[in-house]
Amino acid sequence: MGHSKQIRILLLNEMEKLEKTLFRLEQGFELQFRLGPTLQGKAVTVHTNYPFPGEAFNRGKFRSLEWENPSEREDDSDKFCKLHLQQAGSFQYYFLQGSERSGGGYIVVDPVLRVGADGQRLPLDCVTLQTFLAKCLGPFDEWESRLRVAKESGYNMIHFTPLQTLGQSRSCYSLADQLELNPDFSRPNKKCTWNDVGQLVDKLKKEWNILCITDVVYNHTATNSKWIQEHPESAYNLVNSPHLKPAWVLDRALWHFSCDVADGNYRDRGVPASIENDHQMNCIRKIIWEDVFPKIQLWEFFQVDVHKAVEQFRRLLTQGNRKTPTVPDPKPHLQIIPDPEYKRLGCTVDMNIALATFIPHDSGPAAVEECCNWFRKRLEELNAEKHQLMNYHQEQAVNCLLGNVFYERLAGHGPKLGPVTRKYPLVTRYFTFPFEDMPLSAEESLIHLPNKACFLMAHNGWVMGDDPLRNFAEPGSDVYLRRELICWGDSVKLRYGKKPEDCPYLWAHMRKYTEITATYFQGVRLDNCHSTPLHVAEYMLDAARKLQPNLYVVAELFTGSEDLDNIFVTRLGISSLIREAMSAHNSHEEGRLVYRYGGEPVGSFVQPCLRPLMPAIAHALFMDITHDNECPIVHRSAYDALPSSMIVSMACCASGSTKGYDELVPHQISVVSEERFYTKWNPGASPSHTGDVNFQSGIIAARRAINKLHQELGAQGFIQVYVDQVDEDIVAVTRHSPSSHQSVVAVSRTAFRNPKTSFYSKEVPQMCIPGKIEEVVLEARTMERNTKPYKKDENSINGMPNLTVEIREHIQLNESQIVKQAGITTKGPHEYIQEIEFENLSPGSVIVFRVSLDPHAQVAVGILRNHLSQFSPHFKSGSLVVDNADPILKVPFAAIAAKLTLAELNQVLYRCESEEQEDGGGCYDIPNWSSLKYAGLQGLMSVLAEIRPKNDLGHPFCNNLRSGDWMIDYVSNRLIARSGAIAEVGKWLQAMFFYLKQIPRYLIPCYFDAILIGSYTTLLDAAWKQMSSFVQNGSTFVKHLSLGSVQMCGVGKFSSLPRLSPSLADVPYRLNEITREKEQCCVSLAAGLPHFSSGIFRCWGRDTFIALRGLLLITGRHLEARNIILAFAGTLRHGLIPNLLGEGTYARYNCRDAVWWWLQCVQDYCTLVPNGLDVLKCPVSRMYPTDDSAPLPAGTVDQPLFEVIQEAMQRHLQGVQFRERNAGPQIDRHMKDEGFNITAGVDEDTGFVYGGNRFNCGTWMDKMGESDRARNRGIPATPRDGSAVEIVGLSKSAIRWLLELSRKNIFPYHAVTVKRHGKAVTVSYEEWDRKIQDHFEKLFYVSEDPSDRNERNPNLVHKRGIYKDSYGASSPWCDYQLRPNFTIAMVVAPELFTVEKAWRALEMAEQKLLGPLGMKTLDPDDMVYCGIYDNALDNENYNLAKGFNYHQGPEWLWPVGYFLRAKLYFSRRMGPEANAKTILLVKNVLSQHYVHLERSPWKGLPELTNENGQYCPFSCETQAWSIATVLETLYDL
Repeated sequence: MGHSKQIRILLLNEMEKLEKTLFRLEQGFELQFRLGPTLQGKAVTVHTNYPFPGEAFNRGKFRSLEWENPSEREDDSDKFCKLHLQQAGSFQYYFLQGSERSGGGYIVVDPVLRVGADGQRLPLDCVTLQTFLAKCLGPFDEWESRLRVAKESGYNMIHFTPLQTLGQSRSCYSLADQLELNPDFSRPNKKCTWNDVGQLVDKLKKEWNILCITDVVYNHTATNSKWIQEHPESAYNLVNSPHLKPAWVLDRALWHFSCDVADGNYRDRGVPASIENDHQMNCIRKIIWEDVFPKIQLWEFFQVDVHKAVEQFRRLLTQGNRKTPTVPDPKPHLQIIPDPEYKRLGCTVDMNIALATFIPHDSGPAAVEECCNWFRKRLEELNAEKHQLMNYHQEQAVNCLLGNVFYERLAGHGPKLGPVTRKYPLVTRYFTFPFEDMPLSAEESLIHLPNKACFLMAHNGWVMGDDPLRNFAEPGSDVYLRRELICWGDSVKLRYGKKPEDCPYLWAHMRKYTEITATYFQGVRLDNCHSTPLHVAEYMLDAARKLQPNLYVVAELFTGSEDLDNIFVTRLGISSLIREAMSAHNSHEEGRLVYRYGGEPVGSFVQPCLRPLMPAIAHALFMDITHDNECPIVHRSAYDALPSSMIVSMACCASGSTKGYDELVPHQISVVSEERFYTKWNPGASPSHTGDVNFQSGIIAARRAINKLHQELGAQGFIQVYVDQVDEDIVAVTRHSPSSHQSVVAVSRTAFRNPKTSFYSKEVPQMCIPGKIEEVVLEARTMERNTKPYKKDENSINGMPNLTVEIREHIQLNESQIVKQAGITTKGPHEYIQEIEFENLSPGSVIVFRVSLDPHAQVAVGILRNHLSQFSPHFKSGSLVVDNADPILKVPFAAIAAKLTLAELNQVLYRCESEEQEDGGGCYDIPNWSSLKYAGLQGLMSVLAEIRPKNDLGHPFCNNLRSGDWMIDYVSNRLIARSGAIAEVGKWLQAMFFYLKQIPRYLIPCYFDAILIGSYTTLLDAAWKQMSSFVQNGSTFVKHLSLGSVQMCGVGKFSSLPRLSPSLADVPYRLNEITREKEQCCVSLAAGLPHFSSGIFRCWGRDTFIALRGLLLITGRHLEARNIILAFAGTLRHGLIPNLLGEGTYARYNCRDAVWWWLQCVQDYCTLVPNGLDVLKCPVSRMYPTDDSAPLPAGTVDQPLFEVIQEAMQRHLQGVQFRERNAGPQIDRHMKDEGFNITAGVDEDTGFVYGGNRFNCGTWMDKMGESDRARNRGIPATPRDGSAVEIVGLSKSAIRWLLELSRKNIFPYHAVTVKRHGKAVTVSYEEWDRKIQDHFEKLFYVSEDPSDRNERNPNLVHKRGIYKDSYGASSPWCDYQLRPNFTIAMVVAPELFTVEKAWRALEMAEQKLLGPLGMKTLDPDDMVYCGIYDNALDNENYNLAKGFNYHQGPEWLWPVGYFLRAKLYFSRRMGPEANAKTILLVKNVLSQHYVHLERSPWKGLPELTNENGQYCPFSCETQAWSIATVLETLYDL
């Protein structure tokens, strides 16, 4: 936990394309790519164009990353490859599966900005930017005095509009020469150079701590740019873009129409030069339809010359040697092929298709003529379609044209251009025309003369609602023809093509332009970014970052979609997106934007340093006004400037404004027409002086304080934000620091309506501020003052002199003129709330409070942070060391955790409801939600793991913590009530909670989580330290699975295991709390939670021994494993181990397989544990020395374990036959009478163990029918009588092992002696072993050969190449069912199987039975298969009612472990290729288990799922054998 390096994990998933997802990272972070579940086990390579350290970035150069596997294990759960991010920009990654591209995306690394001579860091959230129109700065030698206004106002970044030579329109964004500095900045005697600009920018950075950025305009150049005339190929002209010719003809026709209107030629038809009403608009529409369109006949550009085409067709038909052309089927339809030159009637059709379509029935002239007529008719139809389409385009064109006329001449908010003239035509021209006007027909001839047509160029503009990723000037777009472009008549659109080779001059010219910009400026604003071709912007920014690696890139995007925004942000590495406060229509919306654009909620959880990389929204540069916005004084009121700038500045992101806003300039400063200069800084000037400003002007004094505050909040980590809409005009924004817990609260009363003309209530609501107000940081009010009213100055851009702000900074609450009084109320013992009553919070005023926790709470937080710093360095800041803390807190928690045994950890971490109820407790219940899954810490951690990443502070869990101390007390008191080391943990938590209860309630979820996370992870480490090296060095997956051992193995109030022999060493004892006597307290293994966790239903022989190897032996819990083996050995009766243990005294001996699973565990113990064979000599206290004895106390009859083993073997060979004790409904209310008769034995010929009858079920598939309605009560669904395949395998394994031990004289018996027909008969282990070996495949394998002589029931075979599920069943067809049980025999007794046959059977099992998490328990092709288990359903369906299909399809997890282990074993014998494929399969299957384990609130693997891995509500949520067999697979891997 101790590392503080920020690491983000990006999970790769198959076919996941994340190009529209924004991943933002900072320099110094490490990014790890890890395999998601769909890719684990597959050969994946990750490629990225992030360069090697020290190498230059090259967008097209990718390298593959090396995988690292910290645990060096075979599973892929921890495998990662990484990047250390030290470079800003946009970087791409993709990954391959083999050689197939499988997914990818982009990451954006933020730049690091530095200011000052010492290069101190300027975080992006501290940026306060001001935009200047460069042309309004005047001569260069006056810039400093004008820019000083920004410095004095507290800005730390200046954005200049382009500094280049402007085009003839004088628009700031229409540049005549991208490489030349604007000559306006020079004096006649002193030329200003780029170098001069560079020196000033450098001075601003080093001396004023101000960074400078400027625009780059890539989309267009001024119409009068000299270079575009020399290189017309750089524009969309009629030579390189002939598809624009029809649009050009329309454009010229409209120009001539406009000239006629200007000359009064249409006055008599209702269209005078001054257009003033709707009637005149309708007349324009009529004239265009009646005069303009018919004259230019645009449809001809898209039509075929019918006469010419028919003549050509006739010639081809009548050629003597004509063959009918072959055209592919189905025949393509005849279509018009556009003329590449776009000549009138220049289009064609494919004559081959025509000849194949219109075929004369003979070669006579009449037939040919008929054919030609058909062809002519078809062409006329096609031409008519084009005519129709053109009509549709023309309709749109007229609508757009009239919309434009309305806006420019009639609309209230439009420019009201006045009469139509040649300077202000009816509509803006779409194309340049550098020639003298001539008649339209003469002009049209120019379009086919390349030396003239190349100068007919398309203007740029923007298209409402267009797809920004589509270039509207390229072929396929009809924007120019349909007049959908809002056109900038001063600029020519630039045509880059796809790559630099397509237009070398343009790319080189613009690259030079970019390099000049990056040489002198620290950042760029991408003008008109949404219309800039992405590949062009990428290329240019790459060039810029070569010169300025930490380039700050801002852009404004009008895509209308976050997904589209993200494409631009990720591809270009945009640092901040400009967001406009002017888009808010009221204060509520303005407040919402503050919350949207940055910060996390107040009281958020502390996120770990190592965490998943989450999609982000683009970092915002939130501007109260941009230079494109209309004037807020016009749209809102002058009084709103101060409160809105305060609200915007409180956002946890970059903030900005435009020059003129602070001075209260009451009109928009036009980027096109404004030619006056900005005011200069002059501290002594009077308010009415128009050329100078100072702190008396506008809101400048308040702006300085606001900017300073914004920078301070960003620098000091006030990253938490809360926005409170106090009333319709008042917005309170809180910024909170999660380390110092200081808050800054800014209350702003907006004035969207003018207070002089609108009603505002005098009554202002009271405000409650939690904590102690330290000071009023600033209070400011917009005030009128007695000066001359505003008059627009001729030379300077002046503001309103009659308004200013009254500002006071850093005063005490009682000095405030806005606050009437402040009372203190308490909300609980340690929470102070200040109630604020306002008196002068008039519209246009703001007040900012600095608030800290009350001193008592501040100390408590400091102490908490001090003790939490043992878990994470994050808590070092704000921590406080005190001497008088509880002595237990002086001990590191790791030392307390180290004293716990694994059995005690079970109580601290886990225990479900029924386990706790045994002790008189229960799991904590969260009101309005649900109970926790566990009473221990895992119960809480499972919920917190869901809440924490999403900061879901509104969750009922958090509400409960904030409302009272119930949950907090529950956690500590539950542990203190237990004794010893467990109580110590409780006391440590209680001591921490003592301080937790003294902090404000809104902070409790965050610190409660931090305390729990620290203690929980320490406890997990303590658990793993007590486990085997396999676990300690294992992957995260192995470690988390191994916790299943802690989860399932515990000691309850009542011992579940029978007493062990008193003479056995190392048995754990405790003092009984009631009798005060010493009693054994061995760990027992629960079968599953929550259903099989307590009382007599906790321990089952079969479940225990299927799970024991995985949960106890592999994890290194050897002593506990030994005690369980010996405790069960003590209950042996009739040669069987009990199914339900019932503490031995209530045991049921109704299963045939548990004894063989027990024997397998004894074998595994001897093999895996150091000196494991010693267990054979351990004393076993026999509870039932004879079948009929009453249960005896421990120590009465002791025997060494090897004798008990021999007895089990001997009893089976002799034959077992008995009736269960207390047979009848009192022990099983569903069983039929015959089911209580238990038989087991060994076949003399084959050596196979057999048993059971059709009324009982002695193997793990033990579902007994329960439904009267369906008539299946008392009938087992799967009796599996005869010789079940896994029992034959387990018995073979035991016999082989005992044979080996007897040969080494470790096991004293070489044979088993039984009575047959009154005589003693001895069967050696060697003979028994050989019999099984000789008969197994003969009798269990279903041959691929239909004539196989070993097959007794060929008519029952429905799958070949498999192993039978049983042999000799009372219902013979059951033997032939495909089930997963044969894989168990393969793992424990692989010698029984031929490699090739085993492999074929495993392939069949994989194909038919393998599910996402488990194995289908029955072949889905079987007629009784049903994959959905519903134990509550009772109906007439025999096969389903009351869950009868429990083992007839649902997918059980534990057999998957055996299937995978068998597959691994045999794949190694099939060769390297099969082995490699199998490892891939195993990893892939296990990855699903890993995902389930991580997501499950139970932190376990379920008993079963429904078909295809669907959740089954009737399953145990976590099952011992499921976890165990998956762990065994990982051990084998």
